[in-house]
Amino acid sequence: MTTTEPTTAFTLDDETISAYRRDGVVRIRNIISAEEAARFRDAAAAASGIAEDYATNSPIFNQYVNIWQQNDVLRELTLDPRLAAAATALAGVPLRIWHDQVLIKPPHNGAATEFHQDAPYWPHAGSRHSLSVWVALVDVPVERGCMTFIPGSQDHQDLRSQDLSDRDDMFRAAPDLRWETRTTIPLRAGDCTFHNAYLAHSATPNLTDDPRIAHVVIYIDAETSFTGGGHVVTDGLGLTAGSPLEHERFPRV
Repeated sequence: MTTTEPTTAFTLDDETISAYRRDGVVRIRNIISAEEAARFRDAAAAASGIAEDYATNSPIFNQYVNIWQQNDVLRELTLDPRLAAAATALAGVPLRIWHDQVLIKPPHNGAATEFHQDAPYWPHAGSRHSLSVWVALVDVPVERGCMTFIPGSQDHQDLRSQDLSDRDDMFRAAPDLRWETRTTIPLRAGDCTFHNAYLAHSATPNLTDDPRIAHVVIYIDAETSFTGGGHVVTDGLGLTAGSPLEHERFPRV
């Protein structure tokens, strides 16, 4: 797993890009400053008291989807050109935003986010690449719910969706992955990881007295088509199955 500092606000070096394409994950230090992270942390905490929690009653985390459409401060982070430029360089194809989400693990939540892939949940067809940037808005050591990845597992692109509350479900779907090397990546506030949407990943419970707060932006191939399947961010939009996701909810970056 490669860790890097952005060479400028908008570029990544070839080594970082190569490592991402090999492993499916890369850590970037200080993608935003600690001061910016604190500002966005406060906005996320405030928004969580107003926005709908799509994981109500889940012991794993609280999930606030499409927060960029509800909070002007967090909109800045979702649309930040530093994130978009890094995502585009890593993916190697033009991208659009699928959705964002604030994920909060409350103090002592007692539940892990078990191994899963993201892409099998999405009603997408024809995508050449999709990935997420997971920005830590607070320090996230292992005991606060940082993520663990299985490098190279992005090659498994024909799996069903997995139950992220069941610690064995990923390995029932892909038994070989149980024995692969795992990489755990703690983050300081302002750091991020980018991970491929097919990369198996998990997160530990939050064992600390403070909430774990992360802001996630999901990018997809700009030419991705809609399958017609149900999803919280497409339901009710009147999209046509087989058509590109050309809608203001999914802006190109």
